[in-house]
Amino acid sequence: MADLLSIGLSGLKATQVALATTGHNISNVNTPGYSRQQSVQQTNLPQATGAGYIGTGSQVVDVRRLASEFLTSQLRSATSQNSESQAFLGQIEQLDSLLSSTTTGISPSLQAFFTSLQTAAQNPSLVAGREAVLTASQNLASSFNTLYDQLDKQNSLINQQLGALTGQVNSMATSVANYNQSIAAARANGSEPNDLLDARDEVVRRLSEMIGVQSVAQNDGSVNLFIGTGQPLVVGSTPSQLQATAGQDDPSRFQIQMVTNGVAQNITSQIGGGEIGGLLAYRDTVLDKSYNTLGQVALTVSDTINKQLGQGLDLSGRPGTNLFSDINEAQAASLRVLPNTNNTSNVSGVLNITDTAKLTSSDYRLDYDGTNFTARRVSDNAPMTVTVSGTSPYNLTFKDAAGVDQGFQVQLNSLPAANDSFSLQPTRRGASTISSVLTHPDQLAFSGTVNAQATTNNRGTGTIGQPSMVTGPSPVNTADLQRLFGANGVSMSFDATTNTLNTGNLPAGATLSYVSPSTTALVPGQNNTLRLNYTDPVTSNAYTYEFTLSGIPQSGDSFSLAFNSTGVSDNRNALALVALQTKPTVNVGNTQTTYNSAYGALVERVGSLTDQVRTNSASSEAVLKQAQDNRDSLAGVNLDEEAANLIQFQQYYNASAQVIKVAQSLFDTLINAFS
Repeated sequence: MADLLSIGLSGLKATQVALATTGHNISNVNTPGYSRQQSVQQTNLPQATGAGYIGTGSQVVDVRRLASEFLTSQLRSATSQNSESQAFLGQIEQLDSLLSSTTTGISPSLQAFFTSLQTAAQNPSLVAGREAVLTASQNLASSFNTLYDQLDKQNSLINQQLGALTGQVNSMATSVANYNQSIAAARANGSEPNDLLDARDEVVRRLSEMIGVQSVAQNDGSVNLFIGTGQPLVVGSTPSQLQATAGQDDPSRFQIQMVTNGVAQNITSQIGGGEIGGLLAYRDTVLDKSYNTLGQVALTVSDTINKQLGQGLDLSGRPGTNLFSDINEAQAASLRVLPNTNNTSNVSGVLNITDTAKLTSSDYRLDYDGTNFTARRVSDNAPMTVTVSGTSPYNLTFKDAAGVDQGFQVQLNSLPAANDSFSLQPTRRGASTISSVLTHPDQLAFSGTVNAQATTNNRGTGTIGQPSMVTGPSPVNTADLQRLFGANGVSMSFDATTNTLNTGNLPAGATLSYVSPSTTALVPGQNNTLRLNYTDPVTSNAYTYEFTLSGIPQSGDSFSLAFNSTGVSDNRNALALVALQTKPTVNVGNTQTTYNSAYGALVERVGSLTDQVRTNSASSEAVLKQAQDNRDSLAGVNLDEEAANLIQFQQYYNASAQVIKVAQSLFDTLINAFS
């Protein structure tokens, strides 16, 4: 009877464990990361008798956790990729909306500015048209400033997010280390801590939402976590710490450091995956490029318009002044050179732009080894040839492998210490520094500097066109032009014998040449292009003017070129300003293009990337769902299945109870037989 009773009791105990396990599954159906459990039952050791071995019941030998490390790892990887895509998408969609908006975009403001110029050019003496140009220039500068501010806010928000996310990563890394310690202790006691394993796996999964992480299982049940290219985040029960700090090369761009045993290591470039990886990837591939391209367009607009204005005359006959702020204003130039925070010297520098047509939308890195300067272009890591001239200050110019000048020079107040480095940002802040500085509409230089006319008593049909300045200083020097043309201008008389123009009063430094259709003489009846070159003997300023002579002049017909001191109704320089809208002035991939095309290329690039990221995000969501479903198919709790188990185990329990009842009845019968 005792054996039968023991068998019944063993069945009750085993069924109790099975019922408890099922109840545990049901109660944790909504617990994140929970893996369903299953009791593992086996027979007790049988008892040997003369008739053979007789069973002694059953026992529960394990409560098994239904989990697969492979499926868990798949889910962790899919989670990391999806979080990275979502973070990238959230940022780039904001930028795409900003760049293409009719409110914050640059294209509408550029169009409005050149429309105002076209209107003013139709009546250059009208002050109202000139005032409209000033207003449009203010709006254009404001559009650049506003868009830069929005980019800067996005950059600041990314910095804040990096700081918050690293804090969360540190908290979870500490949790994993604590779980490792508890799990190792439980394993050492011969137990399998299923719920601790689930809790740790869930923390690692949530950690993968923030940063890409690799998990390596250890023999004691703990896991070591690695990020980036193998940097240890958790080793056993010891976590490392991440911190987001101001960048060594650029304080406005936070970098991620790993602190292990008090030693900090910059791992920003090694990090991938998770929300942190998505933010860093967006900043490196999209935001920085947008900063620089926007600044490049702003600098080119400022520079080319200011230079063109400087080659004309205003209503008072004075050289044109800047409409926009000087691109090499002292503060702006100093902000383009950022010393590395680890530099041992206090050397500072300024970066002056020498040719906006050669600027690229890239940053540069400058290093000094104690003897030589080396530099590279960050966008493509191309090495630069650095040429140094002067001493205190030292002037540095940069050319690529093909010998192409990069459009800027750097001036350092002294030589740096060995291993010092500098971040050079020629265009990064260009959109923030542009401003409209001209306040008097009469100072807009709409007229040309030289006036041409034919003598009234000429006998032929020769007609001279108004000269245009091909090259010259900006602003022009009126003293130079007065020395060139004198009080009465330069007189040119046609000689029908040689088909040439005789210039008896050209000053020293001036030459007249024929450009087309012949380079030696005029061709009567055709449109002839002539060129006047002049190098001023006092200032050494060089000027080149071109003009046309058409029709059929007669011998002795004369023409003159004179300084245009009273060109109130002259709109030649205004038309030259309007022509800048369609003139290739911006360097994009070693090809010159227009303002609108350069900005449009930025908008198109961001738009294309946005579409691509949307597609990638949708794909990563599908992969994540599949990975979650695969994991849940094994480890997820199915309430229908658990309900069936409850009924089954209840029946088992009742049956075991019946075994005990039969044993009790037999025992009672045996006792009664001896009474």
